[in-house]
Amino acid sequence: MLKGIELPYPLNALEPYYSMETLKLHYEVLYKGYVDNTNKTEEKLKQMRQNGDFSNIKCLEKNLSFFGSGVILHELFFENMGPAIPSSPSLELMEQMIKDFGNFEGFRKQLIEASIAVEASGWGILAWVPRWNKLQVLQCEKHQNLTLWGCIPILVVDMWEHSYYLQYHTKRVDYLNAFWNILNWNEVNKRFSNAIRK
Repeated sequence: MLKGIELPYPLNALEPYYSMETLKLHYEVLYKGYVDNTNKTEEKLKQMRQNGDFSNIKCLEKNLSFFGSGVILHELFFENMGPAIPSSPSLELMEQMIKDFGNFEGFRKQLIEASIAVEASGWGILAWVPRWNKLQVLQCEKHQNLTLWGCIPILVVDMWEHSYYLQYHTKRVDYLNAFWNILNWNEVNKRFSNAIRK
């Protein structure tokens, strides 16, 4: 049974870039709802296996993909943010960004544009693709659509309206520009370092 993570900072720690009101709703209601729904889905799958009736398998597998991916991406999102403390990409990550995107600004611009262009609700993601030995910017619709199998998320940006609407309304660009001020590069660097060594 999933328990969910504790936030690694107080609810007001990301202000003024990410409001306490938004974070409280995002973490205490929406994220915890994904955890609860993942657990409910797992329980229903267990019951299905026990009684041998798989008539609802398609719905439950879809729910597991949606809610479970929602849990994982939200945990990555909350952990790759932090109080506005100066940090930057590691030398190792920066070298890979230059190799794969030309320069840091090329990466930054591609992530912003991909995130803005997410159709409806979804995520902007910087991922390590082990089979290709490269970083790739991805758009993810909902929580589980349009991904590359085997990729490892390094940095994620939540582009669902609940992540920005209370504070930024429809101004996705303002939200994304503010996001860079609370991006915890130390966490992103750690993820990258772990990913390339797998």
